[in-house]
Amino acid sequence: MAATPATPAADEAYDVIVLGAGPTGENLADRAHAAGLSAVIVESELVGGECSYWACMPSKALLRPVTARSDARRVPGLRDAAEGPLDAPAVLTHRNAVAAHWKDDGQVRWLDSAGIDLVRGHGRLAGPRRVVVDDGERTLTARHAVAVCTGSRPVLPPVPGLAEARPWTSRAATSSQAVPGHLVVVGGGVVGVEMATAWRALGASVTLLVRGDGLLPRMEPFAGHLVAAALTEAGVDLRTGVEVREVRREIPGGPVTVALDTPAGPGGPGGTHSAEIVADELLIATGRAPRTADIGLDTIGLAPGSWLDVDDTCRVTGVTGGWLYGVGDVNHRALLTHQGKYQARIAGAAIAARARGVPILESDPWGAHAATADTRAVPQVVFSDPEAASVGLTAAAAERAGHRFQVVDQDLGAIAGASLYADGYRGRARMVVDLDREVLLGATFVGPGVGELLHSATVAVAGEVPIERLWHAVPAYPTISEVWLRLLETYRG
Repeated sequence: MAATPATPAADEAYDVIVLGAGPTGENLADRAHAAGLSAVIVESELVGGECSYWACMPSKALLRPVTARSDARRVPGLRDAAEGPLDAPAVLTHRNAVAAHWKDDGQVRWLDSAGIDLVRGHGRLAGPRRVVVDDGERTLTARHAVAVCTGSRPVLPPVPGLAEARPWTSRAATSSQAVPGHLVVVGGGVVGVEMATAWRALGASVTLLVRGDGLLPRMEPFAGHLVAAALTEAGVDLRTGVEVREVRREIPGGPVTVALDTPAGPGGPGGTHSAEIVADELLIATGRAPRTADIGLDTIGLAPGSWLDVDDTCRVTGVTGGWLYGVGDVNHRALLTHQGKYQARIAGAAIAARARGVPILESDPWGAHAATADTRAVPQVVFSDPEAASVGLTAAAAERAGHRFQVVDQDLGAIAGASLYADGYRGRARMVVDLDREVLLGATFVGPGVGELLHSATVAVAGEVPIERLWHAVPAYPTISEVWLRLLETYRG
């Protein structure tokens, strides 16, 4: 669908205006339209957003060959056939196809088929319920709601010379058309771990620099330990407890020098040591900020560039009239594509209910109008080798929240299905049980293929399924899912 031609006459009115055509904005507009409301999306880049072109989809296209080869190397009869290197050009070509060659024709056709209008351009709020596009070329008004679904962007830390060196951020890391000879990755979170995994397997020499003492700090500690061990075995030079002091790139596109400060070793004189690394590319994966700096928040009394504080229906707090919604990354509740889509379904239902005068089910935490999973049952998979998957609370988070709980651990390698999945299978599972209610607060799995275990855990956590009932959910034998039986046996004694 082509962008709607400009109409210089009266304001164009819709029931719902959505800023941002990523998965969150698409889902919210779709839910609003399905409820009988008219909807328009304003987008300045590609319809489909970060996930489709620079994050979830292209990154997993890079990572799937890595884990497939790794799995094959651990299966008798396939090991020798899988010993060769990955065909990097073929992997990158497939990645390009998965990212639709950075063209959004297919996504635009979907909007058209769904009955959702599209306006190309940069949208900014211009007071209550008003959005101007490209500095007033068009003006849109919302009868019921404006939803900010503009997502987040990478943040460069204030390191001397870093911005001038034009480092990779997540976009460049997932869309590069060539394998760098030596890649330095800064950051031990999901992006840093996944990109270190992918580019090392594709042939790059990779140095992974982490300011803290381990990887994946928001997961159970054993997740970071197992992933770190595997990365090291794969040839990644992992350095923890280091600070990037300065970055230099004398020639655009030329080598980049990363100057480091590292703590002195045990028994030494104290202080720090300095070192330098020269690499072909530098990836910064250390944090994100909301894309709200230039969307007109100042016209309604909010601070430009800020995260949007919202209630459980994703309605922005403190805005007179309750017409503004902040959905997805911009509200900082859970910066994950699937959570943004979930919030979009919740917010779309809430907007439609309010438009029809239907009571909002705010008293029901698991009802149609509350994004409760954002705080109680957020699932996430890190597509490293091995995979790390978690949902709900870690043991540390349960302790901070004041729960009386028990941790139950299981060696995944001892499960019959795991031994069939791969020789020498290494992994671990943990469930965190609320002792007062005897339901799961959270679960974590680390090991090959565990991402497909996660939804069963998510159902158990979100559904608050009693342990007594889970005992009757019999896992098929011999599958890795039998870990559930072993965890429950250990808990029940």
